Amino acid sequence: MDRLQELETFIAVVDAGGFSAAARRTGKSQPAVSKAIGALENRLGVALFHRSTRRVTLTDQGQRYFDRMKPLLEEIEDASREAMGSTLDMSGSIRVAAATTFGRLHILPLIPDLLATFPGLEMDLVLSDAMRDMVEDRIDLAIRVGPVDEPDAVVRRVAGSPLVCVGSKSYFEKHGIPQTPAELADHNCLLYAVSESANWPFVGPKGPFSVAVHGNLSSNSVETIRAGVLAGVGIGLFAKVSLVEELSHPDVITVLDEYVRDVRDVSFIWPKRRFVSARVRRVTDYLASAIQKRL
Repeated sequence: MDRLQELETFIAVVDAGGFSAAARRTGKSQPAVSKAIGALENRLGVALFHRSTRRVTLTDQGQRYFDRMKPLLEEIEDASREAMGSTLDMSGSIRVAAATTFGRLHILPLIPDLLATFPGLEMDLVLSDAMRDMVEDRIDLAIRVGPVDEPDAVVRRVAGSPLVCVGSKSYFEKHGIPQTPAELADHNCLLYAVSESANWPFVGPKGPFSVAVHGNLSSNSVETIRAGVLAGVGIGLFAKVSLVEELSHPDVITVLDEYVRDVRDVSFIWPKRRFVSARVRRVTDYLASAIQKRL
């Protein structure tokens, strides 16, 4: 049995949860499955499975091997389908990561039509404001708002979103409305700790400048800062795409509009691999087109 068949058998055992189930799934005999796994373990010099009479589980080395090899096998299968002309085959899984607020507002509404268009597709949507390691977390496509620091990735800018500075009527009734950015020094400014520093960017008659701000609430979650603004805790600076609901809220007011000029890029990011499947490229194109229309 060649190495690719050994790898396919290994993946089948893990996915099926046992040797017998893998044999039924692949159409091989159980001895043939056991022989393939034994040959693979001998070649690698490690035990990939803990074996008992009741179940088979991965060893630590087996888990690491599985995490690295399954995406590679999927890429091999995708490349084979493309080489055979099956570029329209959209069956299989894709893992997409997006910031929590952006994903909830702009990606989730697109999922029903996406899955209806590609019924064989299996979408795994990961929503998190943390910057995830795309290779380690097996992310096929990441969607980010703001600067991208990914030297080992392919970045495609699909849209831009202006910044807006906002607060609630209840907050401004108590503390007044700032007329210039310098007056923010006397206000409670809520900080999104992932991407925004304590210096907010503005543009005046003499060009760009920044203002040091401070406040009693910071968070790595846009949702938290949005909730703080709505609750009257303080003033926030956001990419406009994160406030589509709040900007129509009667209690939310934008301020300093003439000074806020910065734009945050909305970017699609692929891990820098030798091969990107047709499935990932087509989903990327679909989402990019839909998001451009939304924004």
